[in-house]
Amino acid sequence: MAGFRDIVGHEKIIEHLQNAIKLDKASHAYILNGPDKSGKMMLANAFAMALQCEKHGIEGCMECHSCKQAASRNHPDIIYLTHEKVNTISVGDIREQINQKAAEKPYSSKYKIYIVDEAEKMNQQAQNALLKTIEEPPSFVIILLLTTNADSFLPTILSRCIRLNLMPVPDEKVRRYLMEHYEIPDYQADISAAFAQGNVGKAISLASSESFKEMKDSAVQLMKRLKDIDVYEMGEAVKQIGEYKLSINDYFDIMMVWYRDVLMYKATMDINGLVFKEHVYDIKHQASRSSYHGIERILKALEKAKLRLSANVNFDLVIELLLLTIKEN
Repeated sequence: MAGFRDIVGHEKIIEHLQNAIKLDKASHAYILNGPDKSGKMMLANAFAMALQCEKHGIEGCMECHSCKQAASRNHPDIIYLTHEKVNTISVGDIREQINQKAAEKPYSSKYKIYIVDEAEKMNQQAQNALLKTIEEPPSFVIILLLTTNADSFLPTILSRCIRLNLMPVPDEKVRRYLMEHYEIPDYQADISAAFAQGNVGKAISLASSESFKEMKDSAVQLMKRLKDIDVYEMGEAVKQIGEYKLSINDYFDIMMVWYRDVLMYKATMDINGLVFKEHVYDIKHQASRSSYHGIERILKALEKAKLRLSANVNFDLVIELLLLTIKEN
């Protein structure tokens, strides 16, 4: 388990939580709202560890018995809610693990902290059950709801919790973290940070993913030669993209970053801001062959293709229209 010092970004949230510890004004309920892998659990763990630390600082000391228990996820007063059904947190889960035990005093610490991951999976009955504890909590109980969609909660839940929205971490911080902590080469860190869109966990996952690397290489090779292939070869190109049908939005994002690089180079003639720096020759070549209007049309076509596929329009037809637009521009 990491402490606050090990978390990349989210400085305002960390400051808020540390101030609550310092002033002894921790709320009885928090919502940590952000995308998957964005750092919600790291923040919750660091907050719980610091609250229970025997040295009573704003950061877990990592040395006391309580911190060691927290680090191994073996602390009796830091409780992680579990649920048997993959897509649902039921009213039974809430009643049995929180409501029926919340009144019992902590075993060894000042607080009894409940961490509910994937809290958006609580059905309405579960939320109503949790509301009973949130409305009249024992003074020592703190509930942390971790969610990708806080707006799915009942208004009564939202009104009784402090909501903390995780914001994207700047690309440069993500890039530096990958290079320093995971020894990722600079060009690979650039690409992973760009695609992660401020999500450190996703950046780590992408940087170590062979399947993502294969998809990226496939997309780049196609874009390099797309303007020069004949119309009758389009079927083969559609088939090539079809191999990544299950990850098509990621494939589109790769294409979008490529054409943004083309646009950026055309506008600035500066290679330092490019994501695909190792393909600078091809970026320059495409920038010289495309107009500003043409590149903008390609970027809009990529957005339109995403929307069409989300509306279940025929996959091959969408891809063929997209590739024709790219070839023409």
